[in-house]
Amino acid sequence: MSEAQIPLDLGHRPALSDGDFLVAPCNAEAHAWLKRWPNWPGPSSVVYGPAECGKTHLAHLFVAVSGAVTLSGAALTVADPPRLLGQARAVVVEDCDRGSLDEAALFHLINLTKESCGFLLLTGREAPSRWKVRLPDLRSRLNAMPALAIGAPDDEVLAAVLVKLFADRQVKIGEELVTYLLGRMERSFAAAAGLVERLDHAALAGRRAVTVPLARSVLEQGDD
Repeated sequence: MSEAQIPLDLGHRPALSDGDFLVAPCNAEAHAWLKRWPNWPGPSSVVYGPAECGKTHLAHLFVAVSGAVTLSGAALTVADPPRLLGQARAVVVEDCDRGSLDEAALFHLINLTKESCGFLLLTGREAPSRWKVRLPDLRSRLNAMPALAIGAPDDEVLAAVLVKLFADRQVKIGEELVTYLLGRMERSFAAAAGLVERLDHAALAGRRAVTVPLARSVLEQGDD
């Protein structure tokens, strides 16, 4: 790879097609499970993992093949289940363990999904067994669902993630920059996303290319 040219502030939209998903040991099981749809053994499943690990990307892939409607756990209300399943055969509820959750609404949605022969995909950062759910019947339903984990990335995955995140922003980077960042960054998807955002903003502000010297400057500022 060659060094990047000075980027333009064109905004960015993550590439969320199946071909853009980086299949790796940390996410292969979850990816394979969603690819099995509609041949799931039951109507509902959970995908969970840390921030920025690809849960939303997988949810988009599920929506693309199933025609599912999607909303956040915090937005789900008791009036939603019949409306949602009246619109589509499948529903995605994201971030079920982030913010408030109407437990009665989710319980109703799970039951209605089964009764209507529909499908339901839930996402969260923690395993469903660790969600702060007080309703015993909902706890029982969640514990019975297949739960697919997305694990921590290794260096190979992080390198690919960095390249993709910059590409989403129309920024090409050099191999030497990837190597430099891998030796100095926190080993997480969220850290990769935050670092790419910081470097992109710094490059735009200074009208500079995204290179090792820029990365060194940004990281040193973060250490102050």
